[in-house]
Amino acid sequence: MTIFWFSLKRSFSNTTNLIFLTLFPVGAIFLPMGEVWPFLPYGYQFFGIIVLFVGIRLATIILEDRAKGVVKRLAVAPVTHFQYLTQNLLAFSIILILQSIIVIYGGVLYGHELYHPEWLLVLFISFSFTSLAVALAWISLYRSKETSFLVYMSVIFLIVFLGGLLMPIEAFPDILQRIAVIFPTYWLSEGIVWIVFGNDISEFLLINGVLWLYTIIFLVIGSVRRIN
Repeated sequence: MTIFWFSLKRSFSNTTNLIFLTLFPVGAIFLPMGEVWPFLPYGYQFFGIIVLFVGIRLATIILEDRAKGVVKRLAVAPVTHFQYLTQNLLAFSIILILQSIIVIYGGVLYGHELYHPEWLLVLFISFSFTSLAVALAWISLYRSKETSFLVYMSVIFLIVFLGGLLMPIEAFPDILQRIAVIFPTYWLSEGIVWIVFGNDISEFLLINGVLWLYTIIFLVIGSVRRIN
């Protein structure tokens, strides 16, 4: 598990990563509740955006290794590409899960009304894995860390806006409401609505099932071995 511990260490070695992994999630706990929308305190919409940023920040560690030829050298090392990838992803996943636990139960201790914090935790864990899988697939298209990150920032803004994390889906024209369904952020926002108003567990299972379907698809795409 040497790669696993090294990935954890690298994840916190960068100042920008440290801010995204610690200060921003903790800061989200203290954001207030909106008067009409969103239905949970603003911090939980904001945390969904943070998760997307964290996913790409962590995934670019793998991109850096590919740029430096580390992945290529695995061909002659006693570590398989599968072991390298799974240990990295395990380290990143633990970070995202711990973030979700801190933000949700920190909110409970702070006094926020989160209705069903245990289900909210499940929702954010599902979304965290989706975010990481999407980021992994994204970096498989690039060789440059800077280019990958900058372009992804534009993509994040698009999927956050159209997915309903910055404004309610109902405010969009019908055509944009239909397009929004293809974005993982839409299912996160729908999950948050379910946490507050839902009572049919099958709806919540469907939302998480869609997020995990995205996770599997993008994980397969991003796991293709690229050694160049």
